[in-house]
Amino acid sequence: MLSIGDLSRRTGVKIPTIRYYEQMNLIEAPERSEGNQRRYFPKELERLAFIKHARDLGISIEAIRELIDLSTHPEKPCADANRIAKEHLASVRERIATLKRLETELARIATCCDAENVGDCYVIRALSDHSLCEDEH
Repeated sequence: MLSIGDLSRRTGVKIPTIRYYEQMNLIEAPERSEGNQRRYFPKELERLAFIKHARDLGISIEAIRELIDLSTHPEKPCADANRIAKEHLASVRERIATLKRLETELARIATCCDAENVGDCYVIRALSDHSLCEDEH
């Protein structure tokens, strides 16, 4: 059995986050010791490592919940797991495209300013007037 501190150290997940995952029913509520300390089984260490890795990849709590549910049915086809991964990949690619547009526009704004003072600053003007932007972002 593992204490919450052991679980935290071994997974790198902070104790309040572990408690949050318990409240969200992503990990099972632990048994309690005579001193009322949480005591976790090794399977919760594996589950928490799974959740942490998924969160590190930016996967939502709801998608993680669905993946956990799928993992409890090893006989099922993995089409739903693949769907979740592909949906998340599409979302990440969309965010990357948005960030690239932002990068391009910010680089343009930052290099267009040759003013000596804020009163003539193109950066300030461009941020105040969206029509000065070259692209929609």
